[in-house]
Amino acid sequence: MKQTINPVNSLMGEITIPSSKSHTIRALLIAAVAKGESTIINPLDSADTQSCLNAIKVLGAKIKLENDRWIIMGTGGEIHPVADIIDVGNSGTTLYLAAGLAALSSHKITFTGDDQIKSRPVENLLNSLKDLGAEISIEGKNGCPPFSIKGPLTGGKTSIECPTSQYLSSLLLCTPLINGNTEIEVPLLREQPYVEMTLKWLNEQFVMYDTTDFKEFFIPGGQQFEAFDKQVPGDFSSATFFLCAAAITGSTLTLKGLDMADIQGDKAVVYMLKEMGCHIEIGRDFITIEGKPLKGCEFDLNDTPDALPALAVTACFAQGETRLVNVPQARLKETDRITVMKEELEKMGADIKELPDGLIIKGKGKLTGADVSGHEDHRIIMSLAIAALVSEGKTTIDETNAVSITFPTFFELLDKIST
Repeated sequence: MKQTINPVNSLMGEITIPSSKSHTIRALLIAAVAKGESTIINPLDSADTQSCLNAIKVLGAKIKLENDRWIIMGTGGEIHPVADIIDVGNSGTTLYLAAGLAALSSHKITFTGDDQIKSRPVENLLNSLKDLGAEISIEGKNGCPPFSIKGPLTGGKTSIECPTSQYLSSLLLCTPLINGNTEIEVPLLREQPYVEMTLKWLNEQFVMYDTTDFKEFFIPGGQQFEAFDKQVPGDFSSATFFLCAAAITGSTLTLKGLDMADIQGDKAVVYMLKEMGCHIEIGRDFITIEGKPLKGCEFDLNDTPDALPALAVTACFAQGETRLVNVPQARLKETDRITVMKEELEKMGADIKELPDGLIIKGKGKLTGADVSGHEDHRIIMSLAIAALVSEGKTTIDETNAVSITFPTFFELLDKIST
């Protein structure tokens, strides 16, 4: 599906940001292996979270969907799959985090997904699960899905490099539930805030673990997850696009449903935009941003890789040079987001240079509308859409249906606040 976007005079009003994908998926997976019935209030309903719902059904959880809540009857950690294939669609988070839980079962389970998922590296995680007792076979190319996994895990020691934090989160979710103790050495970890989010969930479950500066973990076995009732907070990764849209259009927007006390790493974007010149007001459950003249800055995006596409657009409208660095893992997402953003913004006239681990953008203060490709990547599409708001002439983006992965109402909300 293609979408044509015309430039706007400004943005105005307030919108409620959808619930966090990362929290919703963690809630679903923990509920699936918890003892008893859990209620997830105000979950994100998107293609990715539907993929996770499908995964936990296969793992044996019982699900009841109501208007603003999902009720999950957990397995108590006893995984008896009702099928032998889990198709995660486009959800990398589900792929990685559910793989560890699947390894609790003595039944062989195969993971697959769409073409983008079949290019996601998974060998590091599978090697660690193998160290801990799983039987693994990789049917895909270059250490990518499809793959099959068969447990049960028994514990032990493993060392894992984590260019994506999701490898470590997967191990942290499954290892408390196995009989033996587990020691994990982590010589490389990117996206640490997402691991902190996983640990926050474990803390709320009173799960025991020890860590030494995120480089070593010790997880005692024989633990259990308990049923819970929890409301999902708003998603700062989704909010990023509207925060950046306000910044480049010089508009004032209020985004509701956001809690700066939450653990999400992408809340750092609020402070990045403030450093670039925006005026920010932070309330108990809202953020109001007022776009001001922007200046170029340097940002280390190692903890916030999902922010790269939107910040690259924002940098095009800042005075001077902006450097987005230390984020090589952005190449391992739905697309190589470093290369893709360079290619697509160049079509719109951007002065942009690709680095091995990021981008350098020299702000021109304007872009030109063009025919651009979303590459079936939801964050690329939404970033190009906000770029179109202040470009000269219309912009047409293809593959825009992919926003349903995390933000099905994105274009509807964008239209609502455009003037």
